[in-house]
Amino acid sequence: MSVGRLSDIAAQAGVSEATVSRVINGKAGVSAPTRQAVVAAMDVLGYERPSRLRERSAGLIGLITPELSNPIFPALAQVIEQVLTSRGYTPVLCTQTPGGSTEDQLTDLLVDRGVAGIVFVSGLHADSTADPNRYVKLAGRGVPFVMINGYTEAVSAPFVSTDDRAAVRLAVSHLVELGHERIGLAVGPRRFVPVLRKIEGFVQSVRTLLPLTAEQAEGLVAHSLFTVEGGQAAANALLDEDCTAIVCGSDLMAFGAIRAARQRGLSVPADVSVVGFDDSPLIVFADPPLTTLRQPVEAMGQAAVNALLEEIAGTPAPHAEFVFLPELVVRGSTAARPRMP
Repeated sequence: MSVGRLSDIAAQAGVSEATVSRVINGKAGVSAPTRQAVVAAMDVLGYERPSRLRERSAGLIGLITPELSNPIFPALAQVIEQVLTSRGYTPVLCTQTPGGSTEDQLTDLLVDRGVAGIVFVSGLHADSTADPNRYVKLAGRGVPFVMINGYTEAVSAPFVSTDDRAAVRLAVSHLVELGHERIGLAVGPRRFVPVLRKIEGFVQSVRTLLPLTAEQAEGLVAHSLFTVEGGQAAANALLDEDCTAIVCGSDLMAFGAIRAARQRGLSVPADVSVVGFDDSPLIVFADPPLTTLRQPVEAMGQAAVNALLEEIAGTPAPHAEFVFLPELVVRGSTAARPRMP
């Protein structure tokens, strides 16, 4: 193997060229995790493995995530990678990017590399308009997989989800206790299963806790993108509806909602209360610190890996949905409803 290739693999694996050489030549004195990291680096870079290393491909697990700009996805990926590594497997992280590789292309790439299994995070399985047949075909190819966030009855696999309905109910109850009567929900596109569930939880809790009909509650739902700009656009629509509190579908959207309020000369939380969703690592640095719904990332990542490894071992986990309860973390972005002048 050329020096250039050795240096490429060494850089990708975070080890020395000498270590790469020892792994390729089957020499002793290299720990199992380091050996796996070198093999994974060869796979990721598209270099063919020496024949003596090919039987090790059973140790590779694919992890397909959406873009990493939303901090919840790297947080989930980190937990899953840590658990896999502790169990002797090598995670291969594949990220979908706009205009780049699609989920289907990444899946084919991983299957061609002989991965032992795949974890899908918030993928096409969560899109109610996507064709679930791609997963039926994947199962037909004998590749075990597990899904995180987004359930469909059309696919036989273990699913791991946050209870989106319960999460929004927690947020609405908190805001009603603070005296808010005009509460809005800012979420992403309606076709996604977690969004549909958040809306169900919102409509149900608003109808129960406030004198509003289901139709009136639906009128307080604004759809946009799961980004800061999307949150800003959705919040502007809800502020136009005289909402004094906004529950957001992600922490990024909540940042956008705070920005929208400030651009109108409103203060958070004195004039408008904002609740996020995820409790991703950056949130404690928000101003004000963000009240948010914490996804139990550690427990979900552990459960997803356990279910997948049971599938790989031939003792399938139940092909059902494992639902995890979120937690409302109250910080500084929510307060009592402002008194009307």
